[in-house]
Amino acid sequence: MSILVVGSVALDSVETPFGKVENVLGGSATYFSIAASFFYHDICLVGVVGTDFPQQHVDFLISRGIDLDGLEQIEGGKTFRWGGSYIDDLNAAETHFTDLNVFSDFQPKLPESYKNSSYVFLANINPELQMNVLKQITNPKLVVCDTMNLWIGISLPILLETLRKVDILILNDAEARQLTGENNLTQAGKQILTFGPTRVIIKKGEHGAISLTESTFFSAPAYPLTAVFDPTGAGDSFAGGFMGSLATADNVSEQSVRRSIINGTVIASFNVEDFSLDRQQTLTPEEIDERFRQLEEIVRF
Repeated sequence: MSILVVGSVALDSVETPFGKVENVLGGSATYFSIAASFFYHDICLVGVVGTDFPQQHVDFLISRGIDLDGLEQIEGGKTFRWGGSYIDDLNAAETHFTDLNVFSDFQPKLPESYKNSSYVFLANINPELQMNVLKQITNPKLVVCDTMNLWIGISLPILLETLRKVDILILNDAEARQLTGENNLTQAGKQILTFGPTRVIIKKGEHGAISLTESTFFSAPAYPLTAVFDPTGAGDSFAGGFMGSLATADNVSEQSVRRSIINGTVIASFNVEDFSLDRQQTLTPEEIDERFRQLEEIVRF
């Protein structure tokens, strides 16, 4: 009963008020996988890298129990690279360059052992590729999808077709407003439910997240951090923690979903405490449990 994630594996160069790093481990599938691995230990990653992808990053992913049979390496190719900065607003990055390299021709190919995965996360990639993945999998228990402003803007018809085939959509507040034309997030969430998903989770950055179904509404706070070093990958870390926790519970009851949203919030809060995935390399289960308890106390009344 595995979690399948399909998305980018990248090398990032990031600048924030707290410093600057170059060619560090990044990518949506990477952040998701590492976050999920704190709760679940059968994670299958599908992505593509070049021969310039450092072996130390491969070793790190393997050390977290992540199956890399679906990570294709293109001989002589260069890995997807992204560079950006968070200077004036830590909630939004200014992109300086995007070099897709081998990712520009990425066509997800699922190993046979991946095709019966129970939990599927379609990371922030072209919705045509997301549909490609859905055609390769067999009877999943839960399909969760992410998207971004680019695909909403240029690939809306195929995105809407994809949404008819997923159970949960995760997106941020700006994307929810762009997708629906609704300024009110509750109204936006309700409209998204008419597109096909049975649940929508809208991330609001430092203001937490909300979850809606036709009959339920849940609002989760963000963890009150005093400093954010690097917001890169926070959304994918949230999704990874959420799905790892949900797969461990192995049910999608409202209680399990709410608990998993809090676990996703906890992992995302640790992610932003350092650059790249450095904080996750030292993170312990005890720290995760303690922060979960702190969030429980914050919302208690």
